[in-house]
Amino acid sequence: MRIRIAFPALLAAVGLMFLTPVIAHAHGDTVKVTVTGQRDGHVTADITWENDGDPVDEAVAATVNAVSADGSRTAGPWRLIRDIAAGPAGWTTAETLPPGAWKVSVDVGFPALGHGDLSVSVPVVDPAPTTGASVPAPAPTAPASAAAPASAAASASASAAAPGATASDAANTPAGSLDHTVWWTTAGVAAAALAGAAGGLLLRRRRVRRMRAAGQGTERTSG
Repeated sequence: MRIRIAFPALLAAVGLMFLTPVIAHAHGDTVKVTVTGQRDGHVTADITWENDGDPVDEAVAATVNAVSADGSRTAGPWRLIRDIAAGPAGWTTAETLPPGAWKVSVDVGFPALGHGDLSVSVPVVDPAPTTGASVPAPAPTAPASAAAPASAAASASASAAAPGATASDAANTPAGSLDHTVWWTTAGVAAAALAGAAGGLLLRRRRVRRMRAAGQGTERTSG
């Protein structure tokens, strides 16, 4: 049973082996490779049959290599993939070339031999500008820690200025005014001392009178 199933599959595989060279022979023995340029850094190329110009429908085994114009940089080897954005003959690379001038070469080994090259230039793409409205940055505010020392310094300077003002006022006071002030103060102290002495004297005299009056009353009572 397995032999019966495997035999038709073997015949189909043999048929494809003989059919592929026939199809390739009908289109020709070589393919035409036309490097068309680059799109966003991706290398693009068209691969057709050399004889009739039909696009290659089969899978293509190809390598892509690139060398910078000054020879200092290289890229690849990369493989070609179908370019959906192009026509049926379009192929491209999944990788991208960096900005600059490049000499690109494409070598095809299957389904037939083919070669193509081209000098391409990849421009530098500037980033797109933002369309949103710019919000003005808030004005910088002094930190609280910086404001506190400033206020403390202002208070210290004010307190230091007060004694200076008092000293300057004293210095600006005339000498005569100071003499009058001292004289009136001395006179006031002397008057207060005299008044105190007079009051004490009066109290003493009253006390003596009371004692004498009391002594006389005692003598009269005993007589």
